[in-house]
Amino acid sequence: MRHLPGGWRGGGVAMTGVSVCFGTVNSIKALWETRIKKCKEDLRKQTELKEKVAVGRLTHTWEDRITLAKLKEKVVTEDGRVILRIEREEWKTLPTVLVQLCQVQEWQLHRTGLQKIPRFIARFENLMVLDLSRNSITEIPKEIGKLIKLRELLLSYNRVSSVPEELCCCENLEKLELAVNRNLEELPAQLSELKKLYHLDLSMNQFTTIPDCVVDLPALEWLDMGGNMVQYLPNDIHRMEKLHTLWLQRNELEYLPPNISRMANLETLVLSSNKLRDIPALMEGMSNLRFVNFRDNPLTLDVSLVKANTSEEGEEEDDREMFGREFMHAYIKEARQRESQTNYASILNVTIEASPGITATQ
Repeated sequence: MRHLPGGWRGGGVAMTGVSVCFGTVNSIKALWETRIKKCKEDLRKQTELKEKVAVGRLTHTWEDRITLAKLKEKVVTEDGRVILRIEREEWKTLPTVLVQLCQVQEWQLHRTGLQKIPRFIARFENLMVLDLSRNSITEIPKEIGKLIKLRELLLSYNRVSSVPEELCCCENLEKLELAVNRNLEELPAQLSELKKLYHLDLSMNQFTTIPDCVVDLPALEWLDMGGNMVQYLPNDIHRMEKLHTLWLQRNELEYLPPNISRMANLETLVLSSNKLRDIPALMEGMSNLRFVNFRDNPLTLDVSLVKANTSEEGEEEDDREMFGREFMHAYIKEARQRESQTNYASILNVTIEASPGITATQ
């Protein structure tokens, strides 16, 4: 009987151990169940994510196919040239799927609201004409320089404020139009390396003179800088040896440099709506100058031409010539006569003052 209490105590210890062991197993079991549940949940989420990605890729693929099909409808062939033509449709950005049409040789995208030229433009190695006039483009990417076959870059009526120096790498560029970009006021010096550029339109911008790089263009024949803020012309303007047409209307010019008379090939010179007060006498010798316009300038002398024809057609022709080539010659002649009279009067006054006994009243 003495051992019963001890035995009972031993039995009590054994039961406690079993209880503790059973509690530990339950805890481990609950832990594993939690982990298994979490793993299953993670697996479920991963599966759902993969399914969403797969669906997204499939959707994106179908969207690309639809977009590409839509773009292909805009591709036409004219005169053996493959052209992408989009007019009056909203394309603020161009999709990368467009690179699948890299055989296109000409872009004609007008009034689409396009905001920037995509950098993948460099992939269009066969591009010869890039016409993006009348959009909302603010920047020309430096990748433009990769288009070594490009002949025409037309970006008039946009919002371009600068031109990248990489454009000089377009070694075959012949025509560049940047009219009506409003905030454009300078060009990179490297543009003088465009050896084939013969047509340049910089009208309706913020230039205050003809940039040096433009004067240095060796093949330039046609230049429009009307509607800027040009205050003076470079003294070495005569270095533009091949220039035959120069538009400078609606600027701030107050005088013309004498070397303008050395532009031997100049045929058309438009100077209307400036602040010119005189016409250089040397311009009389510009034998190739066929059309010139000095209309709406505050010229010092009041010179008019005799009308040779009273018919309506004749009046229109006379109106055009009123400030044209004949007017220029008449103005220079009148200026010389007045200068001669002034010089004669000055000499006479000096003679009178130098002669003793002769007074002004005599």
